[in-house]
Order: sequence, then structure tokens, then C-alpha cells
Amino acid sequence: MVARAIDSVLAQTRPVEEIIVVDDGSCDGTGEYLAHRYGERITCVRQDNAGVSAARNRGLVMARGRYLALLDSDDEWLPEKNARQVRYLEDNPAIGMVLCNVLRVKPDGSLIDVFDRREQIPVDGPALGPVLCDPALAPLSILMRREVYADVGGFDETLRTAEDLDFHLRVAAQWPIGVVAEPLARALRGHDGLSSLDSTEDDYIRVMERAAEAAIGRVPEALRKRALATAYVKNAEGCIWRRRYRDGWRLARKAWALGPPAPLRRRLLGLVPGAGKRMVRSLVSA
Repeated sequence: MVARAIDSVLAQTRPVEEIIVVDDGSCDGTGEYLAHRYGERITCVRQDNAGVSAARNRGLVMARGRYLALLDSDDEWLPEKNARQVRYLEDNPAIGMVLCNVLRVKPDGSLIDVFDRREQIPVDGPALGPVLCDPALAPLSILMRREVYADVGGFDETLRTAEDLDFHLRVAAQWPIGVVAEPLARALRGHDGLSSLDSTEDDYIRVMERAAEAAIGRVPEALRKRALATAYVKNAEGCIWRRRYRDGWRLARKAWALGPPAPLRRRLLGLVPGAGKRMVRSLVSA
């Protein structure tokens, strides 16, 4: 997989000036393989296993470029990604980070869907409100100015998951964001990854509560509460699916207390199959 990812960078129509590969404690001969296959075309550094955030941060610290991009070992760029996004940033000097659409595929290469960034960020520019409502981020879709990294710092190494959401929210709080609404990257789905960890919901809520607190006075209060309620409902559903029932009900109560709109209330009611609204109200008022 990592060779496929690196090959996709080398195949860019606008050449990439620097490729840094961080080997986060692999034990399968990856470093030797990459050195033999690529030689001086890449810079490969090895560290003891410290997690995805530490690996990305190691690469960001080393990078010297004017523009910075990210690519995980199980993803790949399409040939025009670098050219299209660099051109966008050069044409839009006020934008700090530009995203692109992503093709999400199964291990056999068949298409699952297209992650359409316009559904999240309908208009280029200040994006804290839209990102707070839907903080999803595919790191392989990013191209950002070095100044963005200098302002917001790297990824939160205390988070095992949701570190990409946290980074997206911190960027949106300080920099306008743009979108090249074309599929310029391909992401592999349907294999075991960090999102399968039991800590996923806990990390997501930690990130959202922190971002919502920081957003007080910066976005309309109704939007801020709706965004937080949406996060609680989504992760309550995740907890119930994982049979973390106590945690699921705790998040459901938090969502209900925010007075969520009707669609979110219906999702909360759906967490109790065969029970009525009266049962849910008794739970959230407990």
C-alpha cells in the first residue's frame, strides 16, 4: 500500500519537490523496501510507534515547502491533485487551505461513493460554522499554506482518533477554506483502521465540546447548539451500536437538553426501539 501511495505522488503532473515518509515503528522491513525502491527520491525517517498524529507532526516539522500536503499509506492522489490545488491557492491568496473531493473505494478498487466537499463547505471563505456542523475531513484532500501550520500547529497527539476533525476545526477557526470540487484523490475503505477503536466516540465528543466552547460568540448560538447536539446524537448511535449503552444514554441526554430540532429528536427516539417518547423523556430527565 505505501508504495502505491508514494507512486501516486511521483506521478503528479506538477512535480512534488519533497516527499517525506514517516515510518511509525513498522516491523515488516518497510524501511529497507522503500530505500531499495525509491533511493534518494524520498526522505524516509523511522520512529518508535507513536501514532498517526505524531507521525504527521514529524513530517510537518521536517517539511520545507511553501505548501504542505498529507497522504496516508492506504490512500493515493490522482495525477492532477497537486497542480489543481496549487493553482487554486495561487489564484486565491486569502484562502489558507484548499480541499478536494475524494473517491472512496473498497479493497477491490470498486467505488463506494464520492466524498463531496461542497456538501460541507458550500462557499469558499470563512468556514467555522459549516465545519462545526460537519467537521469531517479527509487528510489526503488537503493542500495548505505553510502559514496555516505555523498558526494552528500540528495534530493533537493526545487523540488516538478524531485528530483530523480537531485539526479541521482549528484551521476553520483561523483561516478561510476553499474547495476544488473535483475528485482528485482516492481513499481505501472497508479495512480495519483507527476508526474501529472503542475510543472513537470519546475522542469525537472531546474534540467537539472543545471546539463548541471556543466558538461561543463567533457563530450564531443556535448553530453552535445544533452542531453540538448533532455530535451527541451521532456518537450516541455509535455507542449503542458498540453496546456501550450507558455512554450512549449519557450522550442522548446531553443532546436532548440542547433542545435539538425535529430530525435529531426523531433519531434520539429511534435509539429506543419499541418505546415511545415518554420513555425517552423519562431517561433524559433522570
